[in-house]
Amino acid sequence: MISPPLYGAIEAGGTKFVCGVGTGPEDLVTTRIPTTSPVETIAAAAAWLREESRGQLISVGIGSFGPVDLRRGRITSTPKAAWRNCDLAGEVARQLGVPVGFDTDVNAAALGEARWGAARGIANCLYLTVGTGIGGGAIVDGRLARGMAHPEMGHIRVPRDFAADAFAGVCSYHGDCLEGLASGPAIEARWGKGGPDLGPDHPAWQLEARYLALGVATFVCVLSPQRILIGGGVMRQKQLYDLIRADVDRVLARYIEKVPEILPPALAELSGVLGGLVIAEQKGKSR
Repeated sequence: MISPPLYGAIEAGGTKFVCGVGTGPEDLVTTRIPTTSPVETIAAAAAWLREESRGQLISVGIGSFGPVDLRRGRITSTPKAAWRNCDLAGEVARQLGVPVGFDTDVNAAALGEARWGAARGIANCLYLTVGTGIGGGAIVDGRLARGMAHPEMGHIRVPRDFAADAFAGVCSYHGDCLEGLASGPAIEARWGKGGPDLGPDHPAWQLEARYLALGVATFVCVLSPQRILIGGGVMRQKQLYDLIRADVDRVLARYIEKVPEILPPALAELSGVLGGLVIAEQKGKSR
């Protein structure tokens, strides 16, 4: 019997690396490695991938926190000082001796959901994550949207009502961009408590939904997705989905006749690492 190709995946996050080996959801094996220094974290991830695959990897796919340089496989101007200009893809390739594909963590999640999850069979979709930061990946006509760099959907500016919300924002670059106003750290800084400590009827969630809806409405007008998936730790507040849907309808004001579906990701916390398998598969086939 011929064994199927075996792929490795890394979802590189600011607090943890989720590593996986397999070909899809049915045979995926994962582990979590705390994000410490680049040397320590990359070595631990490579060692686990080597051991779990018994040295039989075809290729590895990485979906990384950013910002990143997609062409060079590097993390660039991240607030995590030790990881700035880290040659993540190159170092993984050197340690494992296999081809390594590289993309953003949100693009990886979009690919995972498009292959196996809530965007399966959808040619035009958008994946947003709302957690420690806010980011997005778009698939347009079946292909990831890229350009001079990768999309930075968390750093768009949204309209402000300073009388209703005078909060300055937490983004170290822009202050009150979407991420600065609606990320998990923004919620904690504004209200003095993290999202998990706020009740479902707290006024934080109406304000959160309003800002996210303003962002989503912008993406709808520009990208025209058929379906929008919103994941991340903040979205564990399930009431946000209905609030965002209602606010998106109000913001668009029926100018766009058909508003896309807004849903949670079907693969939950595995969207990114499964997307890493898709990146690895693409890299393996391109050799």
